[in-house]
Amino acid sequence: MSREISVAIAYHSGYGHTARQAEAVRQGAAEVAENVHLIAVDEITDEQWAQLDAADAIIFGSPTYLGDVSAAFRAFVEKSSGRWMKQEWKDKLAAGFVNSGAKSGDKLHSLQSLSLFAAQHSMTWVNLGLLPGWNKSTASEFDLNRLGVWLGAAAQSNGDQGAEAMHKSDLATAEHLGRRVAEQAKRLSA
Repeated sequence: MSREISVAIAYHSGYGHTARQAEAVRQGAAEVAENVHLIAVDEITDEQWAQLDAADAIIFGSPTYLGDVSAAFRAFVEKSSGRWMKQEWKDKLAAGFVNSGAKSGDKLHSLQSLSLFAAQHSMTWVNLGLLPGWNKSTASEFDLNRLGVWLGAAAQSNGDQGAEAMHKSDLATAEHLGRRVAEQAKRLSA
């Protein structure tokens, strides 16, 4: 009998788009993992730090502001330094998701920041595991991974619209990431 899997989703959302993306990640992870926790890092509590410490996997999420993760997410990164010094998250699975207004929007740099953060904690990074979508004449903007990112889930949100207008493909891609990470955690625990 395998043990219960726990996935924590640590994210910051400035305008609600990344929170909606985090919810999609949660939905995907909840299809596999018994315990899934959404943690807004700008309001993190001691109980939520304990949930991160106990998780089998942590999925990090941030909007991309001026080519990198948000200042609120960076503050969370810096607050994790005590855990880094003790390597408390060593060998946990990690993954990431990001959002910006532009199709590119330097989201890759934000994902690289998240993966480097995970690497410094000696975590094992889980990539998106999808081929690029929407890259052929027969393809559709509704394909999974429509933005063609491998390192994590990326979303594009129009700057003049709220989170309710997020692209269905981007939310489905985020859900895929959550499910994939939980599946990898379950596989490793078996």
